[in-house]
Amino acid sequence: MTAPLKQIPAQIAALADYEAFAKDRLDPGAWAYINGGTGDGWTLRENVAAFARLPVRTRVLRSMQGASTALNLFGCTMDAPILIAPMAFHGLCHPDGEAATALAAGATGTTLIVSTQAGQPIEQIAQGTPGPLWFQLYIQPDRAFTERLVARAEAAGYRALVLTVDAPVNGVRNAEARAGFTLPPHIRAVNLEGMNHPAPGPEGALLFGTPLLESVPVWEDIAWLRTLTKLPILLKGIVDPEDARRALNCGVDGLIVSNHGGRTLDGVPAAIDLLPAISEAVGGQVPLLMDGGVRRGTDVLRALALGAKAVLVGRPILHALATAGALGVAHALRVLRAEFELAMALTGCRTLAEIDSDCLYQFVRDNPGDRR
Repeated sequence: MTAPLKQIPAQIAALADYEAFAKDRLDPGAWAYINGGTGDGWTLRENVAAFARLPVRTRVLRSMQGASTALNLFGCTMDAPILIAPMAFHGLCHPDGEAATALAAGATGTTLIVSTQAGQPIEQIAQGTPGPLWFQLYIQPDRAFTERLVARAEAAGYRALVLTVDAPVNGVRNAEARAGFTLPPHIRAVNLEGMNHPAPGPEGALLFGTPLLESVPVWEDIAWLRTLTKLPILLKGIVDPEDARRALNCGVDGLIVSNHGGRTLDGVPAAIDLLPAISEAVGGQVPLLMDGGVRRGTDVLRALALGAKAVLVGRPILHALATAGALGVAHALRVLRAEFELAMALTGCRTLAEIDSDCLYQFVRDNPGDRR
């Protein structure tokens, strides 16, 4: 790993600019782990490409007096509808790991969602930031251990639980395999230490019939999790309207439309393309967030126009962390927010509540040249 920069180079003007700098500072295995998608990487690419298929509608001569990007979610005041997605092992990118990301999040009024697979204790991360933190949870085969983990997060002051439901098993990430990636000895999931792991599967078994698959969470586990905590519970990984409606019936407090950044099942449509149907199914009953492919402030606007209350940003944050530590993450977040404010101003939206589908051109499918 090459040492992080002490200041932001002038040529970094957008989130995408961090990618080349990060690649120069990470070993090939870590780079493949962070950036890889499963299968052929189609979903990974679509997450970004799909935003470009949503043209933004400029509106003029609208008052911007008192304009604001602030919102409140589950009692957490945020400077903008932008959160840092849960990602494992920030220590692969910077020696200070999650602590550096949390410091930048707190300095910019951004909520960080800390991963179950963080490389630092969740209590230590919480002590290092004045900003609100949410905790991303995987329900483990060891349910008693999961219960203790939830209690730890609640005691440490985390403000919400983000339950990832779309990754009961990992997809095959070819780039990572080709690079021969293994975690360095000093990087480990410290918050999972002491957990009882499932026994090995039968000889010759691939996935079906193995103890790991037999113990994956099911809908009934949502009700069980609800009994453990009073924290708001959001389900991350909802891509189907029927699943969204079932989640509402389970009494969850929020949903996150996400295909896991293209890291689980290849061939799933882009998250932004899935958002409208989920939004319609939810009907505003709970806050709806979206994760996957956000690279520009206009992407934030597009997501809100299609029904999201906020977006999660993933890989670009790790690129910024690898480039310049907490300084890089803070800069990346400010760049994204500045672009978002510009997008709001040029589409005539003074507040988040004014961002709706009218901010996007509505193409008639039979005649792509016909705009509303």
